[in-house]
Amino acid sequence: MPKVTINDKEVEVPAGTTILDAALDNEIKLDHNCGGNCACSTCHVIVLEGMENLSEMSEDEEDMLDSAVGLTLESRLACQCKVSGPIKIKIPEKKKI
Repeated sequence: MPKVTINDKEVEVPAGTTILDAALDNEIKLDHNCGGNCACSTCHVIVLEGMENLSEMSEDEEDMLDSAVGLTLESRLACQCKVSGPIKIKIPEKKKI
């Protein structure tokens, strides 16, 4: 089972699990306003290690990421990334308004 490290908390999940489900199943707070349907960018995460162990980015995810705050070249939407091997990610801090 792949190891997923989210903000320094390591969990093991079955291959094919999304990062969002890995977080929610392990009581790690990760915003997801649209319920994981690739209709918002609130589950934006930054992949620190293991980008090659994630499913490929779809055009829908790429389009939706354009609206993410703090976008980087390592940004992905947690609801769209299926894990196939070890990864390490961080959840970017949300700016308070």
